[in-house]
Amino acid sequence: MPDFMLLLYESPTDFAEISPEEMQAIIGKYSAWRESLAESGHLVGGQKLRDGDGRVLSNSGADGEVRVLDGPYSETKEVIGGYFAIRAEDYDEAVRISRDCPHLAFGGTIEIREIEPTG
Repeated sequence: MPDFMLLLYESPTDFAEISPEEMQAIIGKYSAWRESLAESGHLVGGQKLRDGDGRVLSNSGADGEVRVLDGPYSETKEVIGGYFAIRAEDYDEAVRISRDCPHLAFGGTIEIREIEPTG
């Protein structure tokens, strides 16, 4: 059975104006969804990514030099806020599993990509 990566995109300001109590309730919804994935045998892993931090590497110069920029880019409309790795029969099942993710209820976007098996 293949593994899929769920990339959770969000606007950097999506959760900027919520209270600590509201944030705890939101975290609880993600935790409950994660537990349901684990109980059903679909969870492979996942984490929330730290807000605002990161580096973006590119080889865009003619001299072949790798550029390192602080990232994610501030001009982007969305950033990856976290990810889940799940196990599903195919894309259709991965989509069915992802429909219940609380991220969608908070205005986020989920990109689903199959993980290339190694070996």
